[in-house]
Amino acid sequence: MIGTHTQLPRVLPMRERARVVNEILERRLETILPKAMQETEFDMWLVICQEDDLDPVFRTLVPMDTWCPILQVLVFYDRGDGAGTERINLSMTRTGGLYDTPWGGRHHEEQWPLLRSIIEERNPKRIGINVGSVQWAAGGLTHNLYNQLVQALPDRYVERLASAEPLATRWLATLTSEQIVHFDHIVRISRALIAECYSRSVIVPGVTTAEDVQWHYWQRCSDLGIEQAFKPHFNILRSDQNRRSFGADDQVIRPGDLIHCDVGIHYLRLNSDHQQMAYVLRPGEAAAPAGARHLMAEANRLQEIFMSEFACGLSGNELLARILARARREGVPNPKVYSHSLGLLLHEPGPLIGLPWEQERCGGRGDVRLEYGNCFTMELSVRGSLPEWDGQ
Repeated sequence: MIGTHTQLPRVLPMRERARVVNEILERRLETILPKAMQETEFDMWLVICQEDDLDPVFRTLVPMDTWCPILQVLVFYDRGDGAGTERINLSMTRTGGLYDTPWGGRHHEEQWPLLRSIIEERNPKRIGINVGSVQWAAGGLTHNLYNQLVQALPDRYVERLASAEPLATRWLATLTSEQIVHFDHIVRISRALIAECYSRSVIVPGVTTAEDVQWHYWQRCSDLGIEQAFKPHFNILRSDQNRRSFGADDQVIRPGDLIHCDVGIHYLRLNSDHQQMAYVLRPGEAAAPAGARHLMAEANRLQEIFMSEFACGLSGNELLARILARARREGVPNPKVYSHSLGLLLHEPGPLIGLPWEQERCGGRGDVRLEYGNCFTMELSVRGSLPEWDGQ
């Protein structure tokens, strides 16, 4: 129910954000990256992109407070036998001591020959490049740069190039324990923003439109210096009787309406994704209709089932089947699950657990398996009739 909202949790100023992001990046490079390379059996990984067309993975590999001019080349090399992972930056981008920088950063015609010499000196057996086909973020190497890379390397190393999709997936989907703590804070900010939008300080029933609330949310985030994870969306669910009274195109929020949102923020390099509902009380009402509260309780029950079925090693398709089968056994009305991983990216690269239009099997992304350190948005629904809305 719309009402007063709690105070917004603290949002860090930009300088503090950069410090937090960069410290976490250093730990990720020292812990997650070496394990990801070993598990996926790549002894070298090349991340190559250009200034105005940055690879999605590249964005997660460099400090927050840096500029990325012209050609970007990052090289990761697993020395083997526990000797650690070498990190090399062949770009003008300043990486704050996180990478070795053997190139002086002036004459760009030197970059490709230097990359070739680095590869020849190390003689990697398997070289990962970002040409993935299932995970969108794993396909950031452009056709132009791929051609330049092939032209720069001897044939014997071209033959060792392979899609780094499993490596990129492992790197992007795995969060550190510190990031999970920060995620909790980000969720609190996200929920407080929604609570504000659902409050009487924003919504005047009979006056405020769903579009007004959408723009308030967007402007509030902008004022806080917080990016949107995606375009915010607010909409009205209304009884047929009210729709006939006010017209099919009416977007004014009125007593007796349900308000639904789908919103998310991008903060500290993590993305939130929330769908929440509120009910606008009619005069004299102290609570939402019993039918709506019952359906919400059923949705909460589906949430509990969803969480209890998670187990490391299961694919998204296996999770979908287990969750839906148990929900149906336990009498949850018309359950539907369309959940996805969440973190450094919005919709990938961890297991996809259903889509609104696909409740049996999602090829490719649904075959990805659950690992420790993966995070998810719990997107799901139940469907049933409301006695208060004449069985609608």
